[in-house]
Amino acid sequence: MILAGDIGGTKTLLGLFDRSGDRPTGVHSVAYSTLAHGDLTEIVAEFLNDEHVRGSSITDACFGVAGPVIDEAAELTNVPWRVDARKVARAFSLRRVSLLNDLEAMGYAVPVLRDDEVLVLQKGEAIAGGNIGLIAAGTGLGEALLHNVRGRFIPSASEGGHADFAARTERDIGLLRHLTARYGRADVEHVVSGRGLVNIHRYLHQKPCAAGISIDDPDAPPAISAAALEGRCDDCVETLDLLVEAYGAEAGNLALRGVTTGGLFVGGGIAPKILPLMTTGAFMRAFRAKPPLDPMLEKMPVKIILNAQAGLLGAAVFVQHHQ
Repeated sequence: MILAGDIGGTKTLLGLFDRSGDRPTGVHSVAYSTLAHGDLTEIVAEFLNDEHVRGSSITDACFGVAGPVIDEAAELTNVPWRVDARKVARAFSLRRVSLLNDLEAMGYAVPVLRDDEVLVLQKGEAIAGGNIGLIAAGTGLGEALLHNVRGRFIPSASEGGHADFAARTERDIGLLRHLTARYGRADVEHVVSGRGLVNIHRYLHQKPCAAGISIDDPDAPPAISAAALEGRCDDCVETLDLLVEAYGAEAGNLALRGVTTGGLFVGGGIAPKILPLMTTGAFMRAFRAKPPLDPMLEKMPVKIILNAQAGLLGAAVFVQHHQ
């Protein structure tokens, strides 16, 4: 049996999988509040004691973590945790424990996703031998490339979400100045993420939210999104519109950097929750607006991942094929 995990800034998913063909079969999974636990070993111990898991013969594990993995360990970017694969292996007598960057882990799921697990934004035409791009906004922003090596996709991690925010319009330039004054520099995650929604709203509307949302509340991002989608707050609509455009523009930047003629996938928790705005055309217009290479971008398949457990699945795929 395989133990897989997807450790994010807000929630941690753990799952038990059977090895099976190209795609491991999920047996049982549980979502945990990340910050409600002291470290990963505490969550794993709780999961292994679950009545659906207890007594299972688990030999190998893989965890996708939101942060750079160096020497089998990671300091998580948005969580005050250090995760060490060797420590987890010793704690639970596992044969092998691997750590991957969370987007790298999700990347292993991309080739095995079914048609009903994605939403097509742009049909395009994938070029045989082309690379694939993966971008995912949630609590933070992650990016990865899947390099096509003789027909096999090999995900590579990046910390592209912490690269500099690229302003495109006068409004963006104002946001850039606002973020630089607040944080010292503006990275893409300051805009395209849950906390990015708060930053954008604070910049656009320097007044109390018309929907009665406290911008400093930890639940402000989903509240802003809900108020926008329900049409209850024009300020929230403007905020979410800017995020969608910035998201599309950064997805296009990733597509250029990786020459992702095999396609671009949008993962993470935000996109599936705001599908009505992701499908208006604003995201794709920003994605394609990259002259002189816009004709290349117009031909790239672009899809939103609807499977909320893609990162978990990818970690299990990695174990099945590499351990």
